[in-house]
Formats: sequence, structure tokens, C-alpha cells
Amino acid sequence: MDRSEYDNTAELEEEVDDMVEDLKGKETWRLFRIMSEFIEGFDELAEIGPAVSIFGSSRLKSSNPYYKLTEEVSDKLCKSGYAIITGGGPGVMEAANKGAMKNGGDSVGLNITLPMEQKPNRYQNRSLHFRYFFARKVMFVKYAIGYVCMPGGFGTLDEFFEALTLIQTHKIYPFPVILFGTEYWKPLVDFMKGTMLKFKTISKEDLDYISLTDDPDEVVEIINTHMERKLRLIAEAREEERQERAKRAEDKRKLARRARKSAGSKAEPKE
Repeated sequence: MDRSEYDNTAELEEEVDDMVEDLKGKETWRLFRIMSEFIEGFDELAEIGPAVSIFGSSRLKSSNPYYKLTEEVSDKLCKSGYAIITGGGPGVMEAANKGAMKNGGDSVGLNITLPMEQKPNRYQNRSLHFRYFFARKVMFVKYAIGYVCMPGGFGTLDEFFEALTLIQTHKIYPFPVILFGTEYWKPLVDFMKGTMLKFKTISKEDLDYISLTDDPDEVVEIINTHMERKLRLIAEAREEERQERAKRAEDKRKLARRARKSAGSKAEPKE
């Protein structure tokens, strides 16, 4: 264990304590901690409305062009009525939260305890703190109507491919997954469209929800189009349900009328 990775002795001691508990085989306490993270997340985010999760590198400084672009994307999304969800850290995450705070929108940070990199940024008006990645991942996807992936590392790739996997396997309702930064992401898209399709490890339709852009306005347009379609489908489903309920009610009334008519005919005196 490299002590240089830890910001202070307390973090190191906490990590050691967890390792000791793992060796003891005591998992019951861990289950309650996991449950508490899900419950807190559900309670805190239940009312935020439609949100967009934005991912990207924690290592990009405020002088990086993608920092400014992330801030602009977030700002425009907030003006369109969307909450912003990030990992709560520095770099791209900070830029996204900062853009959301400009308009007084919901700026959500899903912070996580890490030995390095993760320090909560100050542009969050809703902050949650996680110890477990899988609990945090649920919050990213459960409350999002779209993902925006700015240039990032393994964590960004992880969220990107997990979303595609969940969509591919019909575990979640499909939503747009936007790759922002053609220079950065085009080689990956070319690999998927070329090598992966060539080897038939994915299907062409698996790529339908991926968009590649350098334009903040196009990000908003893609999200708005998806939102409008989703609202239309919800309205159509509700109308179908209303008509089905009305039909069932009318069928019940017809049965009741026939039953009363039948009962009345039986009650008539015979001559």
C-alpha cells in the first residue's frame, strides 16, 4: 500500500480498517451501509425532474478548452430546464456543476470516497457521498434522460459502455449517449463502427443512440428531441390506458344491464 496516495492519515487508517473487516469475513455491517447509500440517493433525487448526467476527466484544468465547453453545455442544458448530475469532483465535473449553478438549477454531485483525485467541487447544491461505485452508478442512470461524455479516462469509458450495455439488453429505457469532442472520441467511434461491427460483436442498431458532436447547441437539441419523444410516448400510453379503462367500465355496465334485464324477465308471473 502506497501511503503517498492518501491525503491524510485518517483516510489510510479507514482503508486499513475496511481491509481488516474484509479479512474477518464480517459482511453484515457492509450490507447496511450499502442499503443506506441507496436509500439516501433515492430520497434526495426523487424530485429533481429530468436530468442529464455529464462525465469527463477530473484531471482537466480550468484552462483546458473542454472545461469551458463543458460549462457552456451545462449552462445551456440548465436553461432548457434540465438538472445536471456529475461525479462531484474537479475538472470536467466541476465545470458541469459550475455551469448548472449559473442559472440556479439543480447541480447534483455524486461524490465518492477515493484515495486520490476525488475532492468535491464547490459548485453543488445537492451533494451525495458514496463509498460504493455500484450504488453511485445507479443514481447516474436512474435519474438521467441522457448522458454527455466529455473527454475522460477509464471512469468516463466505464459509464459510457455501461449505459450502452443497459440499453442494448433492454434493462433501461433507451436514451441518447452523446460523445462531445470529435477529435477525442472519433477513433473510438471508428473502432466500434469498423472493427466491432466487422467481427459482429455488436449490431448496427446498438450504435443508434450514440451521437458525436462538437456543438453545445446540438447537445441541447438531441436531449430536447429525446425528451419530447418520451413525453409523447408517455401521453400516448396514458391515453391508451384511459381508453382501456373506459372500455372495461362500459363492458361492466353492459353486463350489469343484461343481468338486470335477465333478472327482471325471470321475476315476471307466469299465466
